[in-house]
Amino acid sequence: MIAYVTPEVYAEYDRFVEGHPCGHFMQSRMWGRLKTHWEWDAVLVRDDITGAILGSLALLTRKVPGLPYTIMYGCRGPVCDRSDAKVVSQLIEGAKCLAKEKKAYLLKLDPDVLASDHKFIDTLVSLGFTPPTNNRNFEGIQPRFVFRLNVAGRTEENLLNSFEAKTRYNIRLARRKGVEVKVCGKEAVPAFSKIMDETGKRDGFVVRPASYLERLLDCLGEHARLYMAYYNEQPVAGSIAIWFGNKVWYLYGASSNASRNVMPNYLLQWEMIRWALEKGCEIYDFRGVSGDLSPENPLYGLYRFKKGFGGDFTEFAGEFDMILKPAVAAAIKVGEKAYRFGRRQVRNLRKLMADNDAGNEKEPPKSDDSL
Repeated sequence: MIAYVTPEVYAEYDRFVEGHPCGHFMQSRMWGRLKTHWEWDAVLVRDDITGAILGSLALLTRKVPGLPYTIMYGCRGPVCDRSDAKVVSQLIEGAKCLAKEKKAYLLKLDPDVLASDHKFIDTLVSLGFTPPTNNRNFEGIQPRFVFRLNVAGRTEENLLNSFEAKTRYNIRLARRKGVEVKVCGKEAVPAFSKIMDETGKRDGFVVRPASYLERLLDCLGEHARLYMAYYNEQPVAGSIAIWFGNKVWYLYGASSNASRNVMPNYLLQWEMIRWALEKGCEIYDFRGVSGDLSPENPLYGLYRFKKGFGGDFTEFAGEFDMILKPAVAAAIKVGEKAYRFGRRQVRNLRKLMADNDAGNEKEPPKSDDSL
C-alpha cells in the first residue's frame, strides 16, 4: 500500500527512518526543515496486512527559475530493504505520482547504495532511470566516494591502534601541544564561519554562510554537534558532525592558516569518532574524497588524510535520473548550455580587462609621437 507522509504519521515516520539500518539523516524531516528553498514530502509503502512501514522515500522539490516546472530530488533514499524490488518499485511509483502533482520534469535519486549492488542498480534502470556517469571527483550533488570506518563493538584503544602510525602521532602531537577540542553551541558559529571562509579561499570551494550553519544546529538539535579546536585559547579549526541512527557523519570542516602545524584536524576527527563510539554506532563516515587516486590529483592530500584513520574506501552507485518531461528537459539543457557559455564569456572578458589593466600599470601609455 502506497501513501504519503502526513502530520498524523510524522512520529511513526521518524522512528522508522532513524531505526532502519539504511536510514540516513538526509531522509529525515529535520533535514527537510533545514532546506528552506525546497518543499519536503515523503512516500511510504506499508504492509497490506499489518500496516507496518516497509519502506520510505523523502523527496525535496524545487521550482526551476522562470519556468512552471520543478525538479524532485531523493537524497540518499530510499530507506528500505534494497533487495526487495517490489517495495522499491512501489516507492518509485509513489514518487512519480507526487512528481506529477508538483509538475516535476526530473526525478533524481542519489541513494546510499554501494556501486557493487548490481541488483538494486538493475532495478532502478528497469524502472526507467538512466544509469549514472562514471564521475571520479565531486561532480555530483553528494560525494560518490567516501571513507567509512566500522566502529561497531570497538574500543578507543582498538581503533587508535588501527590508525596509520602518522595519524596516531598527529593526534598525540595535537594533545601535547595543548590543542583543546570543545563541543560548542551557536555562540561559536561566527568563529567557525570565519575559519570556513578562510579555508574556502585557500582551497577554492564555496562555503555555507553563518546563518545556514546556525539554522542547521537549530533544526538538527541533539543530532548535530559543532566541534571547535583551540590553541593558545584561539579558535584554529572546527567541524560539524551529524549523528543519526547507526552512523555519525563528518559534514563540514575547516582550519585556519595559522597553527596548522599543531594538527588540530586530527584531534577533531578523533573526538567525532569518539562520539560515534559513545552513541553505539556502527559506522563513522568521513564523507567525500576523490575517486581519482593518482598522487598528481590536487585532492590527493584529502584522500591521504582520511585514509590514515583506517576506514574503507567506499564507492556509491551515483546519481540516477528519470526524465518525466523529455521536451522540457531538452529545452532546459539547451538553456543551461547557453547560460554556461555566457558565464564563460563574461569570465573571459573580465580576465581580458584585468590583464589589460595590469598591462597599463606595468607599461605607461605611448606618446602621440609613436603613433
